Formats: sequence, C-alpha cells, structure tokens
Amino acid sequence: MLEEIRISSLGVIDSSVLELGPGLTVITGETGAGKTMVVTALGLLLGGRADSGAVRSGARSARIEGIVGAESLPGFLDAVDDCGGEADDDRVVLARSISAEGRSRAFVGGAAVPVSTLATVAEPLVAVHGQSDQHRLLAPRAQREALDRFAGPDHQQRVESYRLLHAELASVEEELAEVTASARERAREADLLRFGLAEVEAVDPQPGEEAELAAEESRLGYADTLRTAALQAREALSSEEGAPDALATASTARSLLEGVREHDPEAAGLADRLAEISYLLSDLAADVSSYASGLESDPARLAAVSARRAALVALTRKYGQTVDEVLAWAAEAAARLLDLDGTDDRIEELRGRRVALREELAARAAALSATRVAAAVRLGDQVTDELGLLAMPHARLTVEVRQQEQPAPADADGGGPLQVGERWLRFGSSGVDEVELLLAANTGADPRPLAKGASGGELSRVMLALEVSLAETSPVPIFVFDEVDAGVGGRAAIEVGRRLAQLARSAQVLVVTHLPQVAAYADRHVVVEKATDGSVTSSGLSVLDDEARVRELSRMLAGVEESESAVAHARELLESARDA
Repeated sequence: MLEEIRISSLGVIDSSVLELGPGLTVITGETGAGKTMVVTALGLLLGGRADSGAVRSGARSARIEGIVGAESLPGFLDAVDDCGGEADDDRVVLARSISAEGRSRAFVGGAAVPVSTLATVAEPLVAVHGQSDQHRLLAPRAQREALDRFAGPDHQQRVESYRLLHAELASVEEELAEVTASARERAREADLLRFGLAEVEAVDPQPGEEAELAAEESRLGYADTLRTAALQAREALSSEEGAPDALATASTARSLLEGVREHDPEAAGLADRLAEISYLLSDLAADVSSYASGLESDPARLAAVSARRAALVALTRKYGQTVDEVLAWAAEAAARLLDLDGTDDRIEELRGRRVALREELAARAAALSATRVAAAVRLGDQVTDELGLLAMPHARLTVEVRQQEQPAPADADGGGPLQVGERWLRFGSSGVDEVELLLAANTGADPRPLAKGASGGELSRVMLALEVSLAETSPVPIFVFDEVDAGVGGRAAIEVGRRLAQLARSAQVLVVTHLPQVAAYADRHVVVEKATDGSVTSSGLSVLDDEARVRELSRMLAGVEESESAVAHARELLESARDA
C-alpha cells in the first residue's frame, strides 16, 4: 500500500503531504487547482520522464517522496535490496528530484539509483490509467496483452516460452542469412589461408631455429678469421716453436717460489696458486687448439644456412615478426580454415534447426490460440456483465481472436509465414493471433472496434469494466485513475463510483475526479485547494472530514458551497453511497 506522498515545488503545489489509506481515495478540486499534479508526482515516482517545466516557478528543484508499506510484497522488498536500498519496518521510501535545469535523481530505500532502476522497482506496484491510457487501450497490442493477462499465469508462461523460441528462430535465421550471403567472401578467405599455410608448411620452421641459424651463419662466415685468432691464441698460451708463452712464464714463476716455500708459508701458498694456473693454462691451450682444428670453411653449408634464414625472413615479413609468431599464426589459420571449410555443413545445420524451430513454434502458436479463444469468450461475458452494472445494460463487448492467412511460400522450409495445421499464417513474437475488442453499445447494433463504436464516456466505462475484470489476475496492488470518468454523468456516474468502490475492496484505488457521484463513494476524500497572494498561486492537499465533504460535494454539484439544495443533494449522495 502507498501510505504517504510528499510533494515539494511541483507545478502549483508548493509543499504538501498526502496521507493515504486502504480502499478508495478520491482527489477533487477546482479546475486549475493542480489535481493532475498528484498523478504527475506519482508518474515521476514510478520513474516517468522528467520535465523541468514542471518545477515550480522560482524553485531550484522539485522533490517527490512516497512511502510504500511492503509487508505483503516480498518481491518488491527483494528488488529494493538488490539495488542497495533498505526497508525500515517493511516500509520503503521512494524519492525523485528534478532540478530547474532538468537534472533528475532517483532514490530507492535511501540508495541513489538510476531512474531506470527506480522504474523497474516501482513499476509492479502501480497501474496508472488516464485519458492517454484509454487511447492506449485502442492499440491491438494492448488489447492482446489484456487478454493474455486475463487468461492467467499458466497462459502467460506459455506466451513467454513462445517468445523465447521466436527469438531463437530470429537468431538462427539471421546467422543463416549471414553465412549464406558471405559464402563468396569466406571462400576467398579460405584460399588465402590455404596459400599461407602451404608456404609455412613448405619451410617447416621450428621454435628457436632462427637464433641457432643466425649463430651458425656468423661462425661459418668468419671461419678463417676465427681460426687465425685461435691459432695465435694457442701459440701465446703454449708455443710449439719455443717462443716465450704464458705457460712457460707461469712455470718459471712457480719454480722460483717453490725454491723458497719452506722458508715462508705465504710463498708456499703463492707457489700452489701458480701450479693451479699452470694446469689451467695447459688445459686452455689444449681447448683452443681443439677449437682451431674444428674451424673449417664450408661454403656449401654457409649457403644452405643463408638460404634457410632467407626463407624464414620471408615468412616473418608476411605472418609475424618472429618464427614463434609465424607458428602461432599457422595454428590460428588452421583452426579458421576448418571453420570456413565447414560452412556448407553449418548452413545445413542451421536450415535443419530452422525447420525444427518453426514446427515447434507452430505447435505452440496453436496452443496459444486455443487458450486465447477460450479466454476471449470469458472476458467478453465478464466485461459485458460489468458494463450492465455501469449503466450500459444493452451493451455487449466481444473479444475477437483472428489470424491473418497468407499464401504458401515457394520454399516450405524457408522463411515467411508459419504453417499451423493446413493454413499458412502471419506470425510474430506473440503468436499468430490478432486480438480486437468490439463493442455493440445498443441492442441490435453491430459490434464495432472500440475506436469507432465507443464514445468518450463509453470508453471510460469499458476501460473500468476491463480493469475490474482483470483485477483478480493483476499482480498490481495500487490503481490510479485520472479523470477516466470524463464524459460520464447521471446514473452512469453513480455506477462508476460503485464499481470503483468494489475494486477498492481488493486493492488500493486513487481516483482524480470531477464527478460528485464518484467522490461520494470515497473512503478518503482529498481536496486540492488553490490559494494566491496576488502574485503567486499555490495549491495544497487536505483530507476532508464529513462536513467538509458535504461542502465539497455541494460545490461540485452547484459550483457554490452555500446552496441549500446542493447541500441536501450532497448529503443524499453520501447516504446512498454508504448504503450501497
């Protein structure tokens, strides 16, 4: 239940608090007093579009707060928790502010949230109906959705299941069209990949090969220079021609220290170190000699290594900066080629999936049509009964469910219409059915579409009758009606008030009305009062007691509060409503 609404600086309303209760609450007031601003405030609280022009002149911003009692709304409390908000004793504060510059902020349970989140959280709470909603009711989609709601939750689950299957079919057909249309491009890409993979396979590069070849090419290219240097180094270490060398010099130094080692331990240590050096020099001389003997010029091997490196460089120019990157490209290209070569198989797979999905959709569409036809009869009878209670005793509402047949396609397995039984039907995301509400306002009249067969007052009562019929299947706990009784008067207005009061027995109902016959049925009567100081006009909200209600109803009846006949009529309306 919506327990309270606080409105600040919105339109003509400066600052007002509207305390609400269960049952039927009516809001009345003189023309221009700001009754509709209450509905505007509710719309903003539900995440509606903000208009900076609604901010009160001279104010920096407008703010609307609503307190929702959510004891019996566990789903709502979960949604509040999911967006970071908190409930205080099962009460949640929803808030919205709009600056004069047009900036908008939203809050759920004290947490700042995007306006879209506020709309998602609050939307299941309130159903708002106004003159614009009457026009929305004329749209075929809205009429189909109303029938689906009336058909019950099991039917709605089947509608959602059908919608998901339809979305899968659309995805399959989109992919099929893309794969088929791009077959030529895919073939060209496959040829390029095959050519590149053939080049890589012909060279057969190995990981790390590039560095090894570079080292070998450098050694082969400088073999003579390296051998000359090695031979000279060997001669410097251990000369074969008797020239002074490092090994002889080290040996001489060792002999000199060996001769005096017994006189000084330090001299002995140095002699030992020179012995180690001599051994190392001897081994090193042998290694250098071996290295020099292994260095031979091999022009054929050098040419082969250079050619191999050139082949690798050609690959790295096309397929990667290094051999490792070339190998990685080859792996990816091979996988892509497998995918491209499987295009024909994929096309056949998608076509088979499309056929299966269309067959399943046809079966589900037939089931939806059957439940819609059955629900249409029940809804038409129920709304007709409600219209009889709303002073339209001779009116009859018919809910027509029909399908649009189309010619069979040349390719029965392709796209186009859906085959349901023996017929080819136009289909969409909600099935194959078109739903239209037809009204015969008088006995003997032919049923006509609501847009053509109903006056404004009749349309208001049809919508109210429809909402009453849908109330048992509607999860929405709060209904708001903004002057849906326009064009209604007399006995019909009394019946509208009575039906709103009956709807309020199972839900919280707020009604903005100009009819005293409707206002008389209120459990709580709120008046929007306009005041001015000569330069600024403002409005406030007041809950009326019994005597104040009589005065307000008499004003609504006669335009003045002092008329004795209007006061008497007002009391009569209230007594009649209490006895109903």
